[in-house]
Amino acid sequence: MQAILDLVVIILDLYRYILLGSIILSWLIAFNVINLSNNLVRSIWTTLNALTEPLLGRIRSYLPSMGSIDISPIIAFLAIFFIEDVIARYLRPHVF
Repeated sequence: MQAILDLVVIILDLYRYILLGSIILSWLIAFNVINLSNNLVRSIWTTLNALTEPLLGRIRSYLPSMGSIDISPIIAFLAIFFIEDVIARYLRPHVF
């Protein structure tokens, strides 16, 4: 059971890095630092969107419209931190 909890925490950490990469790449594209006409950038962008959009899309469906401000990644980060904290405080001490 300890190995399963460790695996869940590692997956959550990995998803957090993927989410951060998606945020940074979206800023770079928005400020025209990098361009989507480059095939490598487009493939990375498509992959990151495919990994993050299912969660962020669900979060956006519950949030009110705030114009061009998207706070769904912040809520996703808070949810990941909350799940990791619950695992560390409540589940891990009770596993033999």
